[in-house]
Amino acid sequence: MSSQDPPAVARRRLRLALRHARQRRKLTQQQVADALEWSLSKVQRIESGDVSISTTDLRAALVLLGVVDPRRVAQLTEDAKASRRQRWWTTAEYREHLSPAMLQLLQFESEATAIRVFQATLIPGVLQTRAYAGWIQHFWAGDIPHADMKVRVELRTRRGENLFEVPDPPAYLLILDESVLHREVGGAEVFAEQLEYLLERIRQRLVTVRFVPFRDAVKLVMLGSFTILELPDEEDVFLYQEEGWGDSMHHSLATIHRYREIFEQAWEASFPPDVSARLIESCVLRLRTLLDRQRHSA
Repeated sequence: MSSQDPPAVARRRLRLALRHARQRRKLTQQQVADALEWSLSKVQRIESGDVSISTTDLRAALVLLGVVDPRRVAQLTEDAKASRRQRWWTTAEYREHLSPAMLQLLQFESEATAIRVFQATLIPGVLQTRAYAGWIQHFWAGDIPHADMKVRVELRTRRGENLFEVPDPPAYLLILDESVLHREVGGAEVFAEQLEYLLERIRQRLVTVRFVPFRDAVKLVMLGSFTILELPDEEDVFLYQEEGWGDSMHHSLATIHRYREIFEQAWEASFPPDVSARLIESCVLRLRTLLDRQRHSA
């Protein structure tokens, strides 16, 4: 344990320590809030990792929760300090352009051990090339401020780097609707490059992809795109959803469990990873052949 740990690691360690201490004392979150004269939402946000806790608030909480061992208090105080160090997505450059749900997603992605994603229409942001992401944002020109679009393109690239280019990346399981292969976002060149990049991530064993056939995709498509994030503690699982121009983060275990069941059912009904990879390769070959013909006829 070190004060040099990444903020996400320190924050997770601290919030789990507080949660477990509360549970050992058989206190509810509301009882903690009442005793410390905090709001219930403050306790919930600290335990979920949405916000950091000051060292002053931490000391008060530890006394209430019966954590009095000097060494343990010192360790948790160091974690509180480390967790408040600025993370890249909390800088003004990004923060003012991102929704609360997206900020939570970035936090949980940095801690996740497994991520399950269903996308009905597009390649997920963390797997998008800059050209593909730029075209998608350009499509929303007029609905989204230009500054927001620029940040979102940069965000997609940086998210992918921070998620996959680390020593121990999370297991990333992706279900795509088969229609994604027939939606040439940005034109043949942009889409071919995007699919080649996805294949590269698959071959690096950073991503496992399955395509759900047209005939089986109706139920999933009606639910819309969603992401299930699993953190090391079995109680820590979150559901992120994108809904048109908005997004939301869900903490209800019942809701998350239902989406997890639907994901697993769809995973089993989808084409196996090797077949899915061949579908991508076939699409890339078709696009490259088309582009070669266009160049030769120009």
